[in-house]
Amino acid sequence: MNEILVTVGGLLAITTIVWWFWLSSPKAMLASINQAIEIRVEGGAYQPAAIETSAGKPLTLRFICIDTTPCAEKVMFGDLGISADLPPGKPHDVTLPSLQPGVYEFTCQMGMYRGKIVVK
Repeated sequence: MNEILVTVGGLLAITTIVWWFWLSSPKAMLASINQAIEIRVEGGAYQPAAIETSAGKPLTLRFICIDTTPCAEKVMFGDLGISADLPPGKPHDVTLPSLQPGVYEFTCQMGMYRGKIVVK
């Protein structure tokens, strides 16, 4: 009986991890012109994790790192070749250039914290 409970518990844990890191889809926050979007880094995630903006305009993201884990120390925009160190407890602005329509992901250095910018 204990083996069955442990197996079921393990399967539930695996399902939760897969959903959290790969299948969940956050609501997109709409970026306004000439205003930095505040992104909190806490609880193992970026909040908000999805930002929607218009093409052809630069975008400033203001990261506030609350987590003290090593994974939260850096944000990387792989497709754009941009990365930034995030000091704990202090806001850090990352200004992105004008973007073409598409989806641009940003992650921590290990790829566990995930976010995206949807450019229309």
